[in-house]
Amino acid sequence: MRPLTAEETETFFKKLAHFIGQNIKLLIERPDEPYVFRLHDNRVFYVSEKMLKLAISAGRDELISFGTCFGKFTKSGKFRLHITALDYLAQYALYKVWVKPSAEMSFMYGNHVLKGGLGRITDNTPKNIGVVVYSMSDVPLGFGTTARSTVE
Repeated sequence: MRPLTAEETETFFKKLAHFIGQNIKLLIERPDEPYVFRLHDNRVFYVSEKMLKLAISAGRDELISFGTCFGKFTKSGKFRLHITALDYLAQYALYKVWVKPSAEMSFMYGNHVLKGGLGRITDNTPKNIGVVVYSMSDVPLGFGTTARSTVE
């Protein structure tokens, strides 16, 4: 487990900013206790410094996971967000999409959300920006990218 390098941090924050924008600061500078991002086995973990001190005492081979996994770096150096980061993405998301109950299961099985399945959408959502998908009862279901803006 180690801190992210400058190149890894830039790649990771670009992907995260796609969904939560400038709210990345709120993830790092929390009022309750300081949290950090750490890399372990090409996976980025979001962990409190208190938990990090406890995880350091475990050996590298014995340590499987600690904190919340935000995603992993591929062999080509790209970053992929994991669904385990959904709680934090939903909390700080700039753009949100609510889907109708009839389209929820279709989305959960991996299909796109069609225009007819949209219940609500955040105003002025641009094209090709990261959104968090909610059910109509405000339960976060997943995340994705918009194909069209709200103006279209």
